Amino acid sequence: MADTNIDLKGRTIILGVTGSIAAYKAADITSRLTEAGATVYPVLTESACRFIQPLTLQVLSRNPASSDLWKEGEGWQPGHIELADQADLLLVAPATSHCLALFAQGLAPDLLSSIHLATAAPVMLAPAMNGKMLAHAATQVNLEILRSRGYHFIEPQSGMLACGYEGEGKLAVVEDIVQSVHDFFAQH
Repeated sequence: MADTNIDLKGRTIILGVTGSIAAYKAADITSRLTEAGATVYPVLTESACRFIQPLTLQVLSRNPASSDLWKEGEGWQPGHIELADQADLLLVAPATSHCLALFAQGLAPDLLSSIHLATAAPVMLAPAMNGKMLAHAATQVNLEILRSRGYHFIEPQSGMLACGYEGEGKLAVVEDIVQSVHDFFAQH
């Protein structure tokens, strides 16, 4: 693994946050990437906003935290296109089964999935969900589709899940997610 002290200055990361109980970890991810010099733009789904407030990520990133496709920026260019164009990496942590399905099928009903379709930046996904949802045939097909497109994955861990089950599907630890970003930029 690369040294986590690699400077991320000059790197623009869109941090997608989806509706998982693990969404609270986005605060730590945002903080660590920002401290490493990255410019982080948090983008939350409507469901993510039920778990963590955009203001938290806005303060930690020192950038607007966006969650609504219909409340775009003030310029002439749609905000999601502007963000998509600026990105060096689209990191989604946590990435729910819903997010994986939207990305695999090319659907864009919200801000995050619209940015996903509009960006040429590489995509890194850190799945987090109930183990049964992760093992479901539909989720596995979506993962195969995304892997075939060259998406980067930070694999979920096994352990006690928020639903009370023990198994695979737990969001990777923050250190591993941040390390994966450092490793990615060390290679690219």
